[in-house]
This record gives sequence, structure tokens and C-alpha cells, in this order.
Amino acid sequence: MIKEIKSVKDLGVVVRTIRREQGLRQDDLGFMASCSHKFIIDVEKGKPTVQTGKLLTLLAELGVSITVDIPENLREAVEQALAGDE
Repeated sequence: MIKEIKSVKDLGVVVRTIRREQGLRQDDLGFMASCSHKFIIDVEKGKPTVQTGKLLTLLAELGVSITVDIPENLREAVEQALAGDE
């Protein structure tokens, strides 16, 4: 399922819902993703200043990935920039 996320709060709702559906407690997920219980709470509440790297690790533990929809006229530039980072 692809869902457009329009706010940090939306992402928090997604994380909380998936965690609950997987039968995980916040502290269990924190242990799995190597982050604190407070970090999980902050994500689920939609705190806008959470660390991106930790958030990506957390999402991966839940089986969620993030996709970016790049405007057509910018795709080549982004591809080149990403190829240069490898």
C-alpha cells in the first residue's frame, strides 16, 4: 500500500498502527531498532525533530520503506547526484 504522508503526525500514526498490529510494545520496538522508548513515543506523537537515521531504522524494523516522488524535470539531476555519492 502506498500512502501519502503530509505531516510528521501522519507518519507517527502509521508507526503506531503498524506497531500495534504487529503486537509490539513501544519498548520492544525500541529494543529491536536500537533506540529508546522515549524515541518511539516522540515518533508516534509526531515530534518534528526526531533523528532521521533512527527513524529510518525504526521504519525498517516495521517493514516500512519511504519513497520520494521526484518531479520529472529533476530526476536526471537527482540520479546523477546519487550516483556521485556511491
